[in-house]
Amino acid sequence: MYQDELLEIADNKQAIEDHFYQLVPFGTGGMRGKLGAGTNRINIHTIRLVAEGLARQIECQGEAAKKSGVVIAYDTRHFSQEFAYETAEVLAAHGIQTYVFSESRPTPELSFAIRYLAAYAGVVITASHNPKEYNGFKVYGQDGAQLTPQFADEVSEHMKSVEDIFKIHSLTKDELFTSGYCIEMLEKLDDAYNAALKTLVHANGKKDINIVFTPLHGTGLVPTKRALTEAGFTNVYIVNEQAIQDGDFPTVSYPNPEEAPAFEMGIELGKEVGAELILATDPDADRLGVAILNEDEYQLLSGNQLGALLLNYILTKREYEGSLPRNGVMLKTIVTSELGTAIAESFNIKTINTLTGFKFIAEKIAEFESTGEYTFLFGYEESFGYLAGSFVRDKDAVQIALLTAEMAAYYDEHDLTLLDVLNSLYKQYGYYQEKLLSFTYDGVEGQQIITHIMEHLRNSKPTEMAGIKVREVEDYKSGFIYLANDDKQTLSLPVTDVLKYILEDGSWICVRPSGTEPKCKVYIGVKKDNKAEVDETLANIEEFMRNIIK
Repeated sequence: MYQDELLEIADNKQAIEDHFYQLVPFGTGGMRGKLGAGTNRINIHTIRLVAEGLARQIECQGEAAKKSGVVIAYDTRHFSQEFAYETAEVLAAHGIQTYVFSESRPTPELSFAIRYLAAYAGVVITASHNPKEYNGFKVYGQDGAQLTPQFADEVSEHMKSVEDIFKIHSLTKDELFTSGYCIEMLEKLDDAYNAALKTLVHANGKKDINIVFTPLHGTGLVPTKRALTEAGFTNVYIVNEQAIQDGDFPTVSYPNPEEAPAFEMGIELGKEVGAELILATDPDADRLGVAILNEDEYQLLSGNQLGALLLNYILTKREYEGSLPRNGVMLKTIVTSELGTAIAESFNIKTINTLTGFKFIAEKIAEFESTGEYTFLFGYEESFGYLAGSFVRDKDAVQIALLTAEMAAYYDEHDLTLLDVLNSLYKQYGYYQEKLLSFTYDGVEGQQIITHIMEHLRNSKPTEMAGIKVREVEDYKSGFIYLANDDKQTLSLPVTDVLKYILEDGSWICVRPSGTEPKCKVYIGVKKDNKAEVDETLANIEEFMRNIIK
């Protein structure tokens, strides 16, 4: 399968090192990497290895865990379906029950299915919004959330105990289906998931706004179209060229709804049909991008902007209905805009920050369901991930597409656009703006560079950044908040390699290595009285950070 690729790199020492210098890292987010030959690539052998690690972890839990089994889903990427069945074949060889989606389906539906079937774990073969050269293997626990560090460590240790990656025992596909350890499912899970989506609908008003939807060649088409149609939206236009499930993602260079180019075809159709709203899901439909009409052009909302709009809508509707709980809570990550905090506070709703990664939001939802301390209302992160219904325990673009359409229709009935509402939020709470800078460093040297950047920042201990004094530094690796007066306080969140600087004017800068890509990420947040002041401050901070990171 990979012979031609290996022959091509045979005389390239650097390429050989890149393909083989490590095993694709496995952690709480599973593993993700480029397709190809070698231990540092996603292929049949690395997929079998992680499946074997998961199988051995399940065996250690006993027969009940094996019988509860594993739900397996996959996206539209190259080899996703093949890797899904490879996983089932390895698990079945250990006598572990599997439930495999018979067609590609979104990651959030996998999360839902784990809980619905009371399975022990779940697997989805996906690389989310990465380019076509990538694929991955994400594992979920029985709560429907991404793995806890302990579970991930156990799987990783079992992977290390495999003596020969080429001799992992698995059934053939024929043996898989005759064994009784594999059940293919689709309609039952689709129906149950759609029924759960309907519980989120707040409004019964007009649903005749024009909506354009594109799944960007991914898994979002079937469930999103069904949810919108059954909710009563009559004017939903699909970008047909991007409704074709194709792992080459032929109409986009990068199937990521965070990026403006992904909306080009949607905007073209939007102009033809007079759409008020354009929705785009990434290949595994856990991220949603939204573009709204701004006079004669379309404006792409940031993740922070859409999150603020949705939060405000949900709280406003529930307050009007008298269903806003006194112990309600909004969850967001430490790199997400503080506009949401201000909105929640005005409704007397608590905001709790988590580390980056939706698994931490899911962890809090489970905690509060157990303790009853808070009632979950909404959770989001700046990277286009949102959750309103806790029947899923990961970000869910399908349910948020439905809620966004409902929200736009509701405001349209009141002669308001989403842009009108966003501007009113800025007027009420202040002008907030954020920016993400990503610096990519591939290979062994890349990892060393990222490590050096984090060490340099920790050792330099800046007291001023972009001409603004540093008020405090949150060092999540040491577990302390360091104040300007040399005092320190304990951080309550788990230890991780993250630095967050809170500046004297309320602006903030957060630096962290990506958990899924060879990148160092810098997040910037600014709040001022108007856009001109925000733009100036944001530009100054960006220039300052680029000079440091370069």
